Amino acid sequence: MALNAVVLPILPGKTEEWRKFMAEINGPRHAEFAASRERVGAREETFLQPTPMGDLVIVTIEAEDPGKAFGQIVSAKDAFTVWFLEQVKAIHGVDLSVPMPPPSKKVVDSRTLVAAK
Repeated sequence: MALNAVVLPILPGKTEEWRKFMAEINGPRHAEFAASRERVGAREETFLQPTPMGDLVIVTIEAEDPGKAFGQIVSAKDAFTVWFLEQVKAIHGVDLSVPMPPPSKKVVDSRTLVAAK
């Protein structure tokens, strides 16, 4: 399994809205969330990181091919995914339905050497 991470800002004044979004994901919509990730063979974890520049969200995707899994997640057309993408756009200002910049690049791993490029 491979792991990839993305960092998204929470737009100013939207942290409480983000907390409500996470409460939905961890509550009444958890089964839909889990099923959407299981369909593509991925595990997703989300972390809140307060910073002096504002709140950030760190999302990790673990899968055989995290990029492919992410693409399958955001291209789904079911009601849950449509709702999820709308929330992300409103809270983070990011439209996940359009191509993203290149994924994060691992530069250090305590278990192995990472080739510098």
